[in-house]
Amino acid sequence: MTDAPTPTADQLAAKRRDQVKGALGRYRFMANFTGVFLLILCAELIYKYVIAAIWDLPAPEWLWYIGAVHGWGYVIYLLFTLDLGMKVRWPAPRFLLTLLAGTIPFASFYFEKKNSDEIREQFDL
Repeated sequence: MTDAPTPTADQLAAKRRDQVKGALGRYRFMANFTGVFLLILCAELIYKYVIAAIWDLPAPEWLWYIGAVHGWGYVIYLLFTLDLGMKVRWPAPRFLLTLLAGTIPFASFYFEKKNSDEIREQFDL
């Protein structure tokens, strides 16, 4: 019976780098998606509760979908952020701040850029 060859340190590092690269791509897409839909949601809320209320305009029913799309996108963003954070071994405070970035307008763009630059440098991507 033969034993399977043990992977070398370079092979393990290359495999981890590939895993991080894939997770980073998914995280970046969802961070930007969540950020864009959060801004659209903010505009929708301003229209619905300020502009439409002042001028007594009807709010179209389809506006409900904006919040739903952002909400489901945020859930996927949470999963992809957890995946990336576990692969790069983030400490808990960084995890939490990055997870919350999808709830604050413009924060997801800032954290996406900051995290992407640091991870690219750390893993030579």
